[in-house]
Amino acid sequence: MQQATQREVPDRISWARAMIFAVGFFFIAALLMGQIPSYINLEMTSSSLTGFEQGVLALGVICIAAFVMVQVIVMLFDPKPLIPPIIFSVLGLGIGVLGLALLLWAAYTGNQYFPAAGVKWNPVLGGNVLWLEPAAIDFVMLGSVIMAAGIGMVFYSFLAIREQRSPDRSDPGTTRAIRSMITVGIVLLIAFMIMYTFVTDQTLAAMVYPQCPTAINAAKGCPGPITGLFIVDALLNVILAIAIFCTLGAFALRLHYLMRPVRKRTMSSLYMIGIVVAQVGAVCLLAWFLIYPLIAWMHSWTLIGLGDYLTVCSKKSVIPGSCGFSQQAGYIIDAVITTNNFVLLMAAVYFWKAKRNLIVIAGVTTTALLALATLVVHMHPDELLIAMLISGGSLVLAAVWTSVARREFAVVGESNLGCLGQWLVIGTCLLIYLAAFAFFSIPGFRETNPNIPFVPGAGLSAGIRNSINAIVVVVLIGLLAAVQFYFLARNRYKV
Repeated sequence: MQQATQREVPDRISWARAMIFAVGFFFIAALLMGQIPSYINLEMTSSSLTGFEQGVLALGVICIAAFVMVQVIVMLFDPKPLIPPIIFSVLGLGIGVLGLALLLWAAYTGNQYFPAAGVKWNPVLGGNVLWLEPAAIDFVMLGSVIMAAGIGMVFYSFLAIREQRSPDRSDPGTTRAIRSMITVGIVLLIAFMIMYTFVTDQTLAAMVYPQCPTAINAAKGCPGPITGLFIVDALLNVILAIAIFCTLGAFALRLHYLMRPVRKRTMSSLYMIGIVVAQVGAVCLLAWFLIYPLIAWMHSWTLIGLGDYLTVCSKKSVIPGSCGFSQQAGYIIDAVITTNNFVLLMAAVYFWKAKRNLIVIAGVTTTALLALATLVVHMHPDELLIAMLISGGSLVLAAVWTSVARREFAVVGESNLGCLGQWLVIGTCLLIYLAAFAFFSIPGFRETNPNIPFVPGAGLSAGIRNSINAIVVVVLIGLLAAVQFYFLARNRYKV
């Protein structure tokens, strides 16, 4: 009897899901190979290393916090849990309260940065505290990360307690709770974006507290410490914080459901990701702590003039206080970071089929980590609102990407792409790129200039002119992209 051989069905993925994956990886590639190396290069070669210290400290802290969360997940959801979940509930509550207290103290008292210019303690190499220069530590950033880590411990401990009471280990998909959190986050982010187009926090401060809109003035009956700007910024920060926690919660819950049925195969991958992130965090923390002794040592290199080649000091009598890295040193570090990130991205492409679970989990967690890193490195009062908007939008991408990751290789229909489908794919990709390009032109960060013109509050007094082109492009092109994406998803085209 002739034995029939079963043909293998190749992995198939709908074009709609493929596009979400493509957008996610494009976002990761743009930040890892473009934004992050450029940011570090710019801060290294600036006239002051204060921005570099604040930036690498923030990157190091968020990476260590991510590693801690990975360890919490591993210990809670191991087939044989090592620690009872209630311990993480209590520990997380204490850590969260500590972080919130530090955050409120730093924001309310104006002690966001340490050391202050007048603080001296065992100064070395011209520093204020040891060799640390003024404003080397951001307490608002530290409080925010500590509070988020505590909330994450409580969140996952409750999931572990619920899982111990139920034998169900299936993936329920994108549940109503996840969809609701994504929806709330998107609505709040869009509302803030439109509001910020027509009125700024400065304008609202004058409406809320006309006597003292931005500064304390005892002569006008407002001795402080509350000003109109403080009230408005506090309210806006709470609204945007809700959006961030909703989108981050949707991502974390969906990732939990995604890994649950295949936990034995994915837990090791998550642990590996945590180890890599911890190493990056350790390097960043070492760079923050040793940057001034390092630049003083490098400036003394006399071999073929390397000291003057790699460092620039405006005052020979103030070393390393007046020193920064030269453009050549910035190019070298830029090349090292870009090369390493490029190798990682190419490795992801190479191991896509063999290590698919690892690549998917690494992709979504990296997207979430980059979104949070964008926030923590821009917690200056002038940048915080926009940083929260950008971080929330990036977390929406991470949540949506995780939502489609389970069934991305299911057979989704037999519709060939055809001419109309090809135009839908090309057009949707182009529209998504243009809308994202405009969205990332909104930031008013100190180290970047907008690619598309945007002036906050210009819509109220000047109408829709060149000053708010970024928002106009985001709204119009975003709606067109959504319409095309809807038809692409409805027709269920296969790759």
